[in-house]
Amino acid sequence: MAESNTEPETEGFTLLKYGHRDMPTAVAFNSYGDRFASSSVDGKIKVYNRHNDKTWNLCDTWGAHTAEILEIHWFPPSIHPNLIASIGTDGWFKLWVEDPTIAPGKGRRFNPHNNRPVWELKSPPRAPFLSFSVKHNPETRHTYLALIMRNAELNVWENEEPENLKSWVLLDKVNVCEKPMRGEETSFKVVFDPNLEPCYNAIQQGVPRDALGVIVASMNRVSIWRTKEVSHNVSLGSSTTKEFYLATELKGHRGLVRDVAWAPGSIRGFDIVATACKDGFVRVFQITTPTRGGKELKSKDYAKTPEQVVVPAHRASENGTRNAPSGIGAGLAGVRSNQGSRQEADGNFGEVPHFGKEVSRLDANRNPVWRVEFDEDGQLLGSTGDDGKLMLYRREPSGVWSRSAELALRRDPIELPEG
Repeated sequence: MAESNTEPETEGFTLLKYGHRDMPTAVAFNSYGDRFASSSVDGKIKVYNRHNDKTWNLCDTWGAHTAEILEIHWFPPSIHPNLIASIGTDGWFKLWVEDPTIAPGKGRRFNPHNNRPVWELKSPPRAPFLSFSVKHNPETRHTYLALIMRNAELNVWENEEPENLKSWVLLDKVNVCEKPMRGEETSFKVVFDPNLEPCYNAIQQGVPRDALGVIVASMNRVSIWRTKEVSHNVSLGSSTTKEFYLATELKGHRGLVRDVAWAPGSIRGFDIVATACKDGFVRVFQITTPTRGGKELKSKDYAKTPEQVVVPAHRASENGTRNAPSGIGAGLAGVRSNQGSRQEADGNFGEVPHFGKEVSRLDANRNPVWRVEFDEDGQLLGSTGDDGKLMLYRREPSGVWSRSAELALRRDPIELPEG
């Protein structure tokens, strides 16, 4: 029988004896909210189950990494009902799948394969993984994994077979900023766009419906990256792949950006993202896609199906630049418009410009902010910082955000007996 770790509720809070031998570093709930996992500096992961009597009981504990664990996430249930991913300062990304045939508390329920994960990936030397994000498209059944390393390189992996958790291929990699100096304090975070499709205004301006979007915090910078379709000539015809490009950069941060979040709900016609900064502010940005020529779209414009832009792939030279076709090759390829030729020469052909506007700057009592997250509707925003409080902000009809609640755990002082 699983061990109960629940203490009596105190003013709406449930206190748990977490049981780690060192400081906890991350927690993550599954999609249904009836299980959560915690990790620690000791390299172990613990999974708790919520029973019908509203108590939380320890399911299993195992040594996942040989060093501090930085992040843990549950994969979407459409891939697997109980699949946990983790990264640690030992430089490993690991996938752990649950075996329900093994009894709880044995230390092998999530690692039955000789204490090894179902799949793992090693980072380059001196560049450990610092953050990761997962996205699954239930229509195409493709799964995407974004990993950012200490050398400021963002790698995105793709899995086209949900039944095979070991079938991952590298989709693209980009450098999001300059490589930090050795010994410099770093801060990196990556989060996928949680929406199934981009907002309809972005689609109308040429963003593919299946385009990926990520928000990346790199030191004191925040950037939005999108994918464009790139065609490749093969022996049996042509194929297309996704390639990331910088859509926009969100400026105004005066310190290291600790966390970023992307709000669900692309039906608005624009995207909403939030950042948590060391300077003590939570910033909310509105991401839009300006129309070509600044013309305001009418209702009939949304009835038109936007043309999908597919960029022809170019052969890259040894120094990473793209070779321009020769005069004969350009003539055989056909004459393009002057604007398209300029965009292609600059490497921007097929890229849709985005614009980020800061709509709210929320003061977190001048304390450094560490975490920020939206609710499932994108109307409520929560943040935590050095003051140990949970700040909740709500979006008003005007589009600005204001503080709506503040949660904190208050401990009554212990009264010592007299004498």
